[in-house]
Amino acid sequence: MRRSPALFAWLLCGTLDIVYAAISSVVQGGTVSSMLHAVASGPFGDAARSWGIGGDIVGLATHYAIMGAMVAFWFWAARRWPALSSPWWLAGTIYGLALYYVMNGIVLPLRFGLPFPPADLVKGAIALFPHIFFVGLPLAWLTRKG
Repeated sequence: MRRSPALFAWLLCGTLDIVYAAISSVVQGGTVSSMLHAVASGPFGDAARSWGIGGDIVGLATHYAIMGAMVAFWFWAARRWPALSSPWWLAGTIYGLALYYVMNGIVLPLRFGLPFPPADLVKGAIALFPHIFFVGLPLAWLTRKG
């Protein structure tokens, strides 16, 4: 059976990112459940915050759906622009920065009214970290040439 590189990348990046988010939530005094409910509330509204375990499942599914779009776009772009694979670490860093901007500069301000750039630059840097290290760099490394 042939393994799909995109499927592997989606599961890897999605899992790295959600584990980071879970640990970060707990370290900051929250819970994994409240973090997943917040993710679910993006597309499904604030009512998702009170859905119990259903909100957890919907939040996890939402997370992986978003990650699927991030991974699919990378694979689409990497096939059309071979320069994205060299040097892989630079391409991955730039892609992570672009993902950070799309999520934190466009999506979250439109949905939740969050400011961009964030008032707390340390929290902004913390939010940047997983986009680069758990999404951009793994994707670029997995699709590098040679």
